[in-house]
This record gives sequence, structure tokens and C-alpha cells, in this order.
Amino acid sequence: MSDVTNFKIINKAKHNLGASLNLKSKAKELRKKMTGPEKILWSHLRKRNQHGLYFRRQHPYGIYILDFYCFEANLAIEIDGMIHLNRHAYDIERTKYLKSSGLTVIRFNNNDIETRIDWVLKKINTYL
Repeated sequence: MSDVTNFKIINKAKHNLGASLNLKSKAKELRKKMTGPEKILWSHLRKRNQHGLYFRRQHPYGIYILDFYCFEANLAIEIDGMIHLNRHAYDIERTKYLKSSGLTVIRFNNNDIETRIDWVLKKINTYL
């Protein structure tokens, strides 16, 4: 299969919303370098642990990479670390874009994940 064919397949997939091969490659690298809070949350989301729904981590979606994504629930979960303190406007635009494509976006900060994971999971499960 040629690169052009692969590109078309990726772009036609609804759950990728036209993500490029470069973005898909970057997402693959990010999965190898997950942060501590991402690893904690992933341990609770993987293997259909929440309502039997399938979550993806570091998932390419349009022009962005989502921290966690559930196609079945149209849900994006974002974890905001220290870098997000200086990117408030960017995060607002990103959330607008994701919501305009039909996703619900739930955001948590690193501290929430590290110190009160039960509360985080309750919030996620309230949506699900």
C-alpha cells in the first residue's frame, strides 16, 4: 500500500477528523513519553475499565493530539500540566475547535490526577 493510500485512509476515518500522517507519527512518539499523570489516568481508562468503553491515548484528531479520546462517547479528556499556564488562549481555541466537531471536552490538571483520581474518575463517569 502506498503512502498516498495510507494518507487517504487516515484522513477518511471519522475518529481522526483528517489528521495528517505527521501528526499520527507525533502521537505515536507521545505515547512512548507519557507524563506521570497521563500514566495514572491511562491505568484507569485502558482495557475498557470505564463503562466498557474504549479509550485511546495521545490520539490524533484534526490538527491536534488529544490526551485521551473515546470515540463511542465523543469524549476528549485533556490533562493540563504546567505548560498550560502560559497557553490559556491556545487551550480555549483548541476546545472551541473540538466542540465544533461534536466532541465533549473534559479538562483536569496534573494535581487532580495525582491527588484525587477517584474524583476525576467520578467526573468522567458522570459524563459517560
